[in-house]
Formats: sequence, structure tokens, C-alpha cells
Amino acid sequence: MAVAIAVTRERREGEPRTAATPDTVKKLTALGASVLVEAGAGLGSSIPDADYEAAGARVAKDSSAVLSKADILLKVRGPTAQEISALKPGAIVVALLDAYRERDTVQAMAKANVTAFAMEFVPRISRAQVMDALSSQANLAGYRAVIEAAHAYGRAFPMMMTAAGTVAPAKVFVMGAGVAGLQAIATARRLGAVVSATDVRPAAKEQVESLGAKFVAVEDEEFKAAETAGGYAKQMSAEYQAKQAELTATHITKQDVVITTALIPGRPAPRLISAAHVASMKPGSVLVDLAVEAGGNVEGSKPGEVVRTANGASIVGWSNLPGRIAADASALYARNLLAFVGLLVKDEALTLDLEDEILKAAVVTHGGTVVHEGIKGAS
Repeated sequence: MAVAIAVTRERREGEPRTAATPDTVKKLTALGASVLVEAGAGLGSSIPDADYEAAGARVAKDSSAVLSKADILLKVRGPTAQEISALKPGAIVVALLDAYRERDTVQAMAKANVTAFAMEFVPRISRAQVMDALSSQANLAGYRAVIEAAHAYGRAFPMMMTAAGTVAPAKVFVMGAGVAGLQAIATARRLGAVVSATDVRPAAKEQVESLGAKFVAVEDEEFKAAETAGGYAKQMSAEYQAKQAELTATHITKQDVVITTALIPGRPAPRLISAAHVASMKPGSVLVDLAVEAGGNVEGSKPGEVVRTANGASIVGWSNLPGRIAADASALYARNLLAFVGLLVKDEALTLDLEDEILKAAVVTHGGTVVHEGIKGAS
């Protein structure tokens, strides 16, 4: 029988994305799989059920029926307890599990004998680039952060010269020059802002400057060693953070917009901006905290809210920025999943090779237990 791949409607609050598009349904079918889609799964991304059916999927209103037949369940966020209970033992779940924080979900999948893969754990190696969901979603988050900043900012971004006078360009400071930060820099530059940026990784300096932004950082010995072999930022010492805070404090005071993007896998987001920094900014200035769901880079940011401060600044803490561009975010994420499923379905059959370096890195639960070393060992 064909491998059954299921896609259900996302049930986490504020999640409009979907794990499959009509384009990826066609390609999953070409692998020899049958695709079952819960009715309404794509509506948040402007994909009607009829488009899934036209692509070869079967659409069903009963989610339990879809789940009970699934060999592979594709999700954006981790499955709910009800979804896990409806899966058959040995089923495979592939999603952005947020495994460090969603421990109850991980434990429930292990108890249900579900093999779960976390897309956030896909290694950053050449053959896995097309599966890198963190990058595909962060790219859109960086773009959307600038759009949100421009919306909240009460002035124009570019310089404008008119007969009535000149409008000065906005000054935008991006903290963290990973995928999201670099896209934020590029987008702010396209809108005509004067852009500066900082990052603890030495390699970021050249990338920032190549986009036409000014690089701001304390470039000491710790800075030169502040990057893991996988390309992630390391947790910096308290001493370095103090020096960096001192350097950026005067810089922040002069900015109109600050966008923070710093995340450390498995740990709370580092605090980059204190309440004192926020208080030093001009009335009408805007801060956008992309790390708000992980504890926040900005003191005073709140998930899902725009906080107005006493000095007239706005702290934008919208959760799930990629979801605010759901159609594009779903299209990219669905392609990430399609590439990953290609490791699981070969010659029209389900093949689970946990010695494959990508699958080995991404597997979280298997055989009734939690197998990912980082999750087992984390407190």
C-alpha cells in the first residue's frame, strides 16, 4: 500500500501556516505516497480545499480519520494531545516541535510510540540546505519585522526632498545578523533607511558591510571566538555583554528603530536591551523583538502586544512573524518538508534509516522513548 501522508489543520493559537501546498502535494504523490488533508488546513494561507483535491490529495472533515491512517504526519507546530492519541503506534511526525520548550508534547509522543523529527534540529550541512526550515522562516521574519517597524513608526523611512523641506531618513539598528537580521538589514536598506547592525559572530561583520550597513561591536578576543562549528552564536560572558551594552547604549539613543533577532538554541533569548536603553530613545521610536516568544531580547516586550513606554517608544512583540506572511511562509516550509520526506519515502515505500546524518540529528523520539541527547540531557 502507498505510504499515507497526513496534513491536519494547525490548532495552536495564532498559527495560520500549513505544512503542505498544492505544489508539494503533487510532488509527494509523485514519490508514491497518498496525501490526506484535513478540511480547512490551508485556509490561513489562502489555500482552499478544492486546490488540494485538484493536486491529488483527499480532503476529509474528520481529523481523527485522517490521523488514524497516517504513516507520516506533517505539521507546522507540534501535534496536540488529541492528535497524538489518534495516531497509530509507529507513526512518524515531522514538525517544528520547539522541543526544548514543548517537553510535554515530546513526552506524549514518546509514550505513544511515535517517531518524531524536529525540523529545527536539521543540521546546517550542504545536503540539508533545502530542508533548513529555520532559515526559510527566519528570512521572512526578518523582512516582516521591518514592515512592522515601518507600520509602527510615525515617519517615513527614506530621505525625501520636497519643496516644503527635507525629510531625514530613519536610522535603523539591527541586533543579530543571522538569517533574520541580514534580511532585516536588506529590507530596511531597500526602504531607504540608514542601517547599522551588530552580532557576536566575527563572520557577520563582512556580511553586514556587504549589505551597506555599518557594523557595531566590541571586537575583542572573545568576539573572535564567538561562533560554534555549526554557525550559531555562542552564549557570551557577562563581561562581554557588559562591554557590548556600554558600546551600544549610546548608539541606541540615536536610533529611530531597533530590531532584535538574537536566539540561542535550547536557552532563553539573551537580554540585549534594558529598560534604561528603551528609556533613552526618542519619542516615536520603535523596537521590534523577534525573540519575544523565547523570553525576549528587549526588557518590557510582551508576546502578542505592542507596549507603549512612558517616554513614547513602542515595543512590538508580535509572535510568529512568519505567520504574518502565511502564504509565502507555508510555501517555503512545505518545500522544506517535501525534501525531508524524500529521506523517508524511497521507491514508494517507507524507509527509516536513523543512521542517515540528517535523520539522526533531527529525531527526537523513537521506539517509545526520547532519543535526542540534547533533550534528554537538558534540565
